[in-house]
Amino acid sequence: MATRPPNFEIPADMREVAEKSVEQAKKAFDSFMGAAFKAAGALEESSDTLQAGTKDISRKALTYAEQNVAAALDFASKVVKAGDPQQVLHLQSEFIRSQLQAFGEQAKDIGSSAGKLATDVAKPRGK
Repeated sequence: MATRPPNFEIPADMREVAEKSVEQAKKAFDSFMGAAFKAAGALEESSDTLQAGTKDISRKALTYAEQNVAAALDFASKVVKAGDPQQVLHLQSEFIRSQLQAFGEQAKDIGSSAGKLATDVAKPRGK
């Protein structure tokens, strides 16, 4: 014959404390999940910003590379057509001066874009 365990009753005070603890745990978990979803959303926004910014910088770099190659080919064409060494030296001097100026402007533009991107990615997101 199987014996029945004695009736075990949880005191009302203990039951109330346990119920409150469970409620507090649920609230804490909900709060944690809310914060986790918010953080994931902010990370996604930062990732989108970073991706768009790097695409912009990449496009600029390719455009500048294309311009620089075109300038070098133009220079080479002029050198081939030069009549004397003096003209070659003049063309070379002109090419170097114009390319240094172009490189400076290009570096400044890409640096400015990179700085803006870093600021945008680090910017706290709205609530």
